[in-house]
Amino acid sequence: MTSGLECFFTPRSIAVAGASRNPQKLGYVMLDNLTRARFKGPIYPVNPNAESVLGLSSYAHIEDIPGPVDLAVLTVPAAAVLPVIDECGRKGVKAAVVITAGFRETGAAGAARERELLDHARRAGVRIVGPNSIGVINTFANLNATFAETAPFSYEIAVISQSGAIATAILDWARAIGVGFSKFVSLGNMADVNEIDMLRFLADDPQTKLIVGYLEGFSDGRGFLDIASTLTPRKPLVVMKVGRSAAGARAATSHTGSLASSDTVVDAAFRQAGVIRAYTMDELFDYTLAFSYLAPPRGNRVAIVTNAGGPGVMATDAIERYGLTLARLSPVSSDRLAEGLPMAASSANPIDVLGDAPADRYQFAIQVALDDAGVDAVIVLMTPQAVTEPERTSRVITHLARTSEKPIMGVYMGGDAVARGRLMLDASHVPAYHYPERAVRAMAALERYGRYVKDASAT
Repeated sequence: MTSGLECFFTPRSIAVAGASRNPQKLGYVMLDNLTRARFKGPIYPVNPNAESVLGLSSYAHIEDIPGPVDLAVLTVPAAAVLPVIDECGRKGVKAAVVITAGFRETGAAGAARERELLDHARRAGVRIVGPNSIGVINTFANLNATFAETAPFSYEIAVISQSGAIATAILDWARAIGVGFSKFVSLGNMADVNEIDMLRFLADDPQTKLIVGYLEGFSDGRGFLDIASTLTPRKPLVVMKVGRSAAGARAATSHTGSLASSDTVVDAAFRQAGVIRAYTMDELFDYTLAFSYLAPPRGNRVAIVTNAGGPGVMATDAIERYGLTLARLSPVSSDRLAEGLPMAASSANPIDVLGDAPADRYQFAIQVALDDAGVDAVIVLMTPQAVTEPERTSRVITHLARTSEKPIMGVYMGGDAVARGRLMLDASHVPAYHYPERAVRAMAALERYGRYVKDASAT
């Protein structure tokens, strides 16, 4: 075991300082989440007023624990954090997650307390995530050292967040549609471990293929740009950076004590470094789906297959708005469509298969679009009509997506009538959206990233 970030994500043993027998306390929830995740190493509750917590032998102090400790999780009151960090140093603990709030985010007195915490940690040789963190997760190590209500599945997405509330929202959203994560860290105030440290660690993590971040500020703007530029040619980095307005920047400062930055500069820096910026939570989720499941298209030419004219027009408008191109179908493709579709259908792009389209008609039209050399990506639109077959169509789309190198997205507009079909697509790793604009925007982000990687390879 090294003294680097590995201690946070692959510890051999964990101590929970402030472990509690009260289900309403964070110390109880933290210990419960660790045991529910079936962490394979020893877990040591630390509570001077209890002989055992959740069936585990408890210790009065970290120094009393008989075996070595790699990771300490602190849920003690703010006034007790410094003595516990000192204990960690004497025990040889190399990493600590400080859940406790009441530091820089509370003002000048809290900032002074946080500087003192960092001084103690450095003298003790302890790396810190937090304070004001909800914890860390490594699904590949059965580690859930958070007080989040929802535990994620294992998948190749890593999440870093400065906001604990946003972190839990991401976990809940992902669980609902079957998206999983590899690593998950709530950075809190970033007194020690910051976003640059995490990006550097995740850049070489073989279990992470995509990194998603929520940031309110940067510990070092130039340092962020440097590591992002190194990382993005190999792994997509999707970041929601808030505090865009003057009022938002002040709110971010009061939340985690983050350093404000010019939004114009952030935009330019992200473009230069190949970072995909999300401006809303919808965009963050939409891009996460797209980059998790799809490779970038080879070009910007998109074909639309729809069972209704209005959504096709909406998608066409969005294609122009987001810098893509409506693919021009070849004469061969147009002839195939004219022969295979009903007379009232459209053999141009958007390909309108009509409102009574069953799954096999969708399959035919999508296959023609995929076979066309002038098409780089396909977006399939569906509205619920009397004879619509959402679930069968989802199976068709899934089959075609698995057999084609061109990215395919689904847009199922509506509520209960199409909800199961949409979930089936997500479960099969085909991104599914509620509205055409969201799918087109996500496809445009994929295409921009693909161009960036090509340019980076060329230079």
